[in-house]
Amino acid sequence: MPKRTRGYDPDEVDEFFDDAKALYEGRDGRTLTSTEIQRATFELVRGGYSTTEVDAALDRLEGAFIARQRAAYVAAHGQQAWMNALAERARTLYERLGRPDGKKFAPAERGAPAYDTDDVDDLCDRLVDYFDRQVPLTSAEVRETVFRRRSGASGYGEAAVDAFFARAVEVLLGVE
Repeated sequence: MPKRTRGYDPDEVDEFFDDAKALYEGRDGRTLTSTEIQRATFELVRGGYSTTEVDAALDRLEGAFIARQRAAYVAAHGQQAWMNALAERARTLYERLGRPDGKKFAPAERGAPAYDTDDVDDLCDRLVDYFDRQVPLTSAEVRETVFRRRSGASGYGEAAVDAFFARAVEVLLGVE
């Protein structure tokens, strides 16, 4: 990967991808989940790897692990069982968006970092359209969405929003 003036620590990135390769090839008894891939963090250093390219490689890695998981599940249980499992996960996400107060998520704590409610609601509406009417939506579109920042109760708490959309990406990857 090309290096930048300031980017991810090459040693950390190389170690992570070496471990991921060993896991993918079955040379290690452990497993790696898409959530662990999404949460991978690296120190920013002078002369580090391009953050954009590393993040794109992480996205591809996540897709490879999900594709492998899908293939193993389909081989063991059949395609219909995989689709049923995805449908159940999608239903859970869909139901999560129907809060009685009309808000998609709880407001952030006072002074805590938050996402703009309109931005988040727009992406949630697109996800609902995908579930309801099969309007096209890809995992990359969800993953690449950038929400404007807010602070405290003027926005949705970041952790809940991030966790929700991480699950949505997993469902979308399972279908793609």
